[in-house]
Amino acid sequence: MDLRDHLLALLGDALPGASIGEATLVDASTELGLRLTFLVGGQLVHVEVARTAADGPARPHAARTERLLFGYRSGSGDAVDPRIGLALCLEVAGIARRHEARVLAAIERDAAAAREAGDATMRIREVHVRRMLERAGTREQPYFTLSPYVGCLVGCRFCYAQERVAEVRRLEQLADVPWGSYVDVRVDAALVLGRELDETAPAPLKFCPIVSDPYQAVEARYGITRACLQAIRDAPGVWPTFVLTRTRLIERDAELIGSLAAGYGGMSIPTLDDAARAHFEPRATSVAERLAVLRTLRAAGARTFAVVQPLLPGPTTALADALAETVGSVSIDVLHGTYGASREFAHPTYACAADPMWQREHKDALAEALRERGVVVWDGELPPDVSPEGRAPDVCSERA
Repeated sequence: MDLRDHLLALLGDALPGASIGEATLVDASTELGLRLTFLVGGQLVHVEVARTAADGPARPHAARTERLLFGYRSGSGDAVDPRIGLALCLEVAGIARRHEARVLAAIERDAAAAREAGDATMRIREVHVRRMLERAGTREQPYFTLSPYVGCLVGCRFCYAQERVAEVRRLEQLADVPWGSYVDVRVDAALVLGRELDETAPAPLKFCPIVSDPYQAVEARYGITRACLQAIRDAPGVWPTFVLTRTRLIERDAELIGSLAAGYGGMSIPTLDDAARAHFEPRATSVAERLAVLRTLRAAGARTFAVVQPLLPGPTTALADALAETVGSVSIDVLHGTYGASREFAHPTYACAADPMWQREHKDALAEALRERGVVVWDGELPPDVSPEGRAPDVCSERA
């Protein structure tokens, strides 16, 4: 099933570049739910499509049809004028209303075929893709994400991807199983990526750890992430490449990441307290091992970075010291919801971390401590040393 084709069919099989009212369709994605991206008055706006409450969980929306909801959010970082967002959702919903019965029936037929083939109940599915590069970022700082896998066996229960990935799985009528117990393996990912890299102007690439960890356990068997890195290494132009993980399997590819023209190896390190790590991330690599992996990556020539999100209880100053010894830059962000980890955050030892004020205070304290130690701290999707054109200055390697 290619949900992206079905998503575009809601617009009468419109292709990127088509005009929808006063907007221009830029892209369609099913990576994290159903999303149509438009350019409106110089601003990128995402229109997210979800099922109505009769078909699945309800969510806020600006327009609706009989079975679908349409909401909007910024794709450029700036707030969307509500009048523009509402008008765009109404326009899209008006078109979709004419096609939704046909499109939803086609999705049902594809789902029935998958059930008959036995694919709907498999926890680890081998799937084929037609594209790998997902456009992201802003007009001023565009980048791509790519996911060798969808679904994540690391299974961090606070991961905010689980609801969006689950929504797509429900639409495809796949087995309703817990987050962390399933993964789709994109077996032809490297072949498709290689073709796209030959046809696309270079820009930063992020191995997206939102829908999957690129070095989760199945990577040891399939090697899809490694094959994609090899395709990037062999592609024309310089593609600054960011690989983020919670597991030590990335160590296997340290030399490969270091051989890239601009290869960044990163670890998610939400705390220095390994008991807190084990409480929230029991299937992930220990904190000590993650720091050791960063040293290995640096020794192999990779630029190193860390992501601290969410912040979990542990010593702030010691964490800053450890990161200053192993990375050139750090991205810090707060908890955006407990999602499936309500029980973990309800534990008396860790309940404080669910408080938004606690998250903000600890983010500020860690950022200050890192800056005092000369570590670059960034809030966006890319570190400040990566230019909009995709270049990674030599100073990055000096810092990392």
